[in-house]
This record gives sequence, structure tokens and C-alpha cells, in this order.
Amino acid sequence: MAIIATPQQLRQIYPQPRERSLKKQLARLDPYARRFLELSPFCVLCTQSLDGRADASPKGDAPGFVRVEDDTHLLIPDWPGNNRLDSFSNLLSNPAVGLLFLVPGIDESLRVNGRGELRDDLELRQLFARGERLPLTVLRVEVEEVFLHCAKALMRSKLWSGEYRVERSLLPSMGEMIKAQTGSADPAETQEQMLERYHKTLY
Repeated sequence: MAIIATPQQLRQIYPQPRERSLKKQLARLDPYARRFLELSPFCVLCTQSLDGRADASPKGDAPGFVRVEDDTHLLIPDWPGNNRLDSFSNLLSNPAVGLLFLVPGIDESLRVNGRGELRDDLELRQLFARGERLPLTVLRVEVEEVFLHCAKALMRSKLWSGEYRVERSLLPSMGEMIKAQTGSADPAETQEQMLERYHKTLY
């Protein structure tokens, strides 16, 4: 096995990117990126701690849940989760963020890189109100790089075709897996119980 350790070794394997791949990178959100965000119900937030520990956290809601504040800023509400706060803890020491946005049925994706800050301003939280419920915080991202990513990965995975879709029964329930992983003596939560609990605490 040969470890690739230098940029020179890497470029001996991969050709230089096409000019178009470099020129498509923008420093602000254009109308196409804005439209992509309006249609996207899902993104992955990537962060890294100062000691190099990386984290990728899924975020999702109705299409357009990530709001465009202006051409260089995004707002992302944070609704109830597992309270580990891995990504947010990373942001406190290293504000660099990477975001990958997906739109069901579209094989292209949108990548946004920038710097994030956590806010609990009431006026920002109220932008995402669901009845009387507000997100605890809002992640404000200063956009530094934005570009459309080609369709090849989603084409290979056939993510939207349903061809690789599996029945939930092919995996144990989340409760069963966590019980085995943690060695808990408590009864395993069934998939139905978990879904009922989740639906009560989505917002």
C-alpha cells in the first residue's frame, strides 16, 4: 500500500481540474444558488475542532428552511436534537464550516464554505417561529465560497431513483442498536416508539 502524502503525488494520479471547475466558484450567492436553497430540504453541516476532530451533522426541514439573509449570509435554525453539540462546540473554537445542500430529484448539489457564528438573538429566532416554538439558536454563516457540484456521485448512487431503497426491517431498530452498543439493561425502544417520540419533539 502506498500512502499519498504530498500534493505532487496526488497530481500524478489526478489530472488538473478543467477551467470551468475553477471558474464556477463564486464568493457570493447568485440567483441560481438562491433558487437551489429555496428548494432544498436537507443539508450536511461540516465543522472541525482546533485539534483536527471533524464532524458532519445532518440538518433538515421544509424546503427553504435555510434562509438567505443577503448575498453573503445564510441563517440556519437549530431545532431539538440529541444535545451532543459536536458541531456547535467545534464552532466555538474554529468557525470554519462546510455545507452540502441536496434537493430531492436533482442530481447536482450545492456546496457552501464559510465561517459560522451561533446567535440567540430573539429577532433571528423569531424568523423561524412555528407557532409559539422558536429554535434555541440560529447559525449565521458568512459565505466565502459557493459552487454547484456535478451530478456524478448522485448518479452513481441512484439516490433518487429508489433502486437501492431498502426496507427498514433490514436493520435493527435504532433502540436495539443503541442498547447493544451501550450495554444498557433497559428494554430496547421499538422503531414505532421512537418515531412517536420523535414526532412529539421535532420542534
